[in-house]
Amino acid sequence: MTSPTDIVKSFYGALERGDAPAALGLLSPDMEWSVVAGWPYKPTGRGPQAVAEGVLMPVLKDWRDYALHGSDLFAADGDKVVSMGMMTGTHVVTGKRLEAAYVHVWEVAGGQIVRMRQTVDTARVLEARS
Repeated sequence: MTSPTDIVKSFYGALERGDAPAALGLLSPDMEWSVVAGWPYKPTGRGPQAVAEGVLMPVLKDWRDYALHGSDLFAADGDKVVSMGMMTGTHVVTGKRLEAAYVHVWEVAGGQIVRMRQTVDTARVLEARS
């Protein structure tokens, strides 16, 4: 059986390879994606399609060379996994570089990701966007 940490690592790995279908395939049909206030990218509903349309596609449209670094820093307790790292990229309009710390809290059930809560240094994001 694949551990929750392995499933979350697979999600990050798929994103790093640019394989959005593989990443989205790890999300449950009713997956809940929550973000901290001030983060401009959020799904309008639940599930992989909402994550693709509200988060992944807008992020890739707005940022050049967007990447998550340090997603190998994991702590797990049962079905919950916490990852920490830095997100980087260059905003396509302002040309400003982004370096913002993040914490992701994941919950896995039945071999799929059912919940993700994101906290990120939104001040750095807003600074790079303006």
